[in-house]
Amino acid sequence: MIRKLLVSEVSQVKDLIEPFVREGLLLPKSLYSLYTSIRDFWIVTGDHDRTEVIGCCALQISWNDMAEIRTLAVKKECQSSGIGKQLVDACIREASELGLKTLFVLTYVPEFFKKAGFSEVDKATLPNKIWSDCIHCQYFPDCRETALIYHLEG
Repeated sequence: MIRKLLVSEVSQVKDLIEPFVREGLLLPKSLYSLYTSIRDFWIVTGDHDRTEVIGCCALQISWNDMAEIRTLAVKKECQSSGIGKQLVDACIREASELGLKTLFVLTYVPEFFKKAGFSEVDKATLPNKIWSDCIHCQYFPDCRETALIYHLEG
């Protein structure tokens, strides 16, 4: 089941993303940052255990017409089942409902997002406003992520 994240599930999201952080596939998130961005998150729970978070993804507004899809993670044993696509689609629908025009993602797995309709762009083409988090990143200024964008209809 796909739905918005509850406060009581934030620690599960932290546990879900940690293996990907250790592998260098996701940037670390503190519990504080997860709690303060809770409204950004979509989650998928298990079919048999509705209390188990098996996937997450966040939509963070960056500017008046742009948002970032971030922190996409699906439990390893649940990957390749369409959960990641469901999460990205939920973010796209929400962005459209909010009247946004462009989504972007910075990722180590660009092929996944290309399959979802995103197009690769040079990071330098993204507005400076989006780099506010980047200056605190351990990889700044040598970012290895790929930038992709998605243009919404309307």
